Amino acid sequence: MENIKKEHWEKVFTTKAENKVSWYQTKPETSIQLIQACKLPKDARIIDIGGGDSYLIDSLIELGYTNLYLLDISESAIERSKKRLGAKADKVTFIVSDVLDFNSVEKFDVWHDRASFHFLTNENDILSYKSIVSNALNANGNFILGTFSTDGPLKCSGLEITQYSVEKMLELFEEEFEMENCFTEDHETPFDTIQNFIFSHFKKK
Repeated sequence: MENIKKEHWEKVFTTKAENKVSWYQTKPETSIQLIQACKLPKDARIIDIGGGDSYLIDSLIELGYTNLYLLDISESAIERSKKRLGAKADKVTFIVSDVLDFNSVEKFDVWHDRASFHFLTNENDILSYKSIVSNALNANGNFILGTFSTDGPLKCSGLEITQYSVEKMLELFEEEFEMENCFTEDHETPFDTIQNFIFSHFKKK
């Protein structure tokens, strides 16, 4: 199953241009604002989960953050990020891994995931993800999650997804995390369609 998942994403990132995928953003303003709202020092340890070739890392480097990590299952996606960043790629620790296999020795101050979590549709995988996030965060660490809302699509990149409401978010995460903020937002894709996301900012208890 893991190989099938990896093959899918390698194919996406080797056959589609960066601006020909639905999640493309020239500047991920919402994610940037949520990270800045954490009011952390510039050397805070921040990891972007399933970031692929997203421009979030570029923006965080520009803002002066110095302890950045990018995890993606696709080596092709990470290579595209490295190529785009050029010399700035040295400022980022890149990790090629399925998030469900991620066993970090590092502890993070921010775990950011936009448009990756909703691809988990199996309850055991979802619970595993929750455990991995909790183990990877420092005490009072920030968990920022952007995922499809109940008004969002049912599929993405040809794959089934899981939709979320604020109630469903709380039911899943409130035992170990305190919700700081939650809102929905429309994302306009490069294909002039609208996807509704729900963004949540949690603090680890």
